[in-house]
Amino acid sequence: MSRTLAVANQKGGVAKTTTVVSLGAALNEYGRRVVVVDLDPQACLTFSLGLDPDSLQLSVHDVLLGRVEAKTALHPVADGFDLLPATIDLAGSEALLMTRTGREFALRTALAEVTTEYDVILLDAPPALGVLTLNALTAADYVLIPLQCETLSHRGVGQLLDTVADVQRITNRDLKVLGVLPTLFDGRTTHAKAVLNDVAERYGVAILEPPIPRSIRFAEAPAAGKSVLSTAKSSSGAQAYRELADRLIKDGVL
Repeated sequence: MSRTLAVANQKGGVAKTTTVVSLGAALNEYGRRVVVVDLDPQACLTFSLGLDPDSLQLSVHDVLLGRVEAKTALHPVADGFDLLPATIDLAGSEALLMTRTGREFALRTALAEVTTEYDVILLDAPPALGVLTLNALTAADYVLIPLQCETLSHRGVGQLLDTVADVQRITNRDLKVLGVLPTLFDGRTTHAKAVLNDVAERYGVAILEPPIPRSIRFAEAPAAGKSVLSTAKSSSGAQAYRELADRLIKDGVL
């Protein structure tokens, strides 16, 4: 049975897209059939996987509005999984969806036709708490929250968890919070560890392991249109995402 994981945090720059790309590649290495979905109008996930958003004829925008089926807009990528890409047109999707009944269910409905084709669906939510993020949370079985281990970065976790609670109450009662994933992590600093302890105590969420280390290898990978697991296979970052994938598989999550 397919499992859907939303990667969400309304703060930008916390490695949401890096997590979707790298975790998708790691799960693919473990034999999982994976599709990743770009829900950000900036289309960073699409670009990171080697596609030019400006040249695409179809995207998740068309899928959400019911113009085409999801499978029509899918693209295979170099790391061995599939991508449902985004374009700048997605910026207009929220306004159009706002006028529609059941707007929070658009993504869940669109993905229903491809769930039998994949073991894992990874959703890259935009850095906002609007309709697109609500669609991701409504379609998901789990939500994973990447968190840069700095004081200002965790201020939005409580707001996101409030949104998750609303979703659980209204549109997706089965949604589970998988936990917070430390990203851009520097274990040498006491500040990073203090932030994690504060988040765990303040919000009562699990801290996922291993933490993802800060590495220039992550910044280099998008230029090749591949994940860090392809461009720097033995790097500490690649290994961390492999360990995370292995843990999620062994725990029966994905």
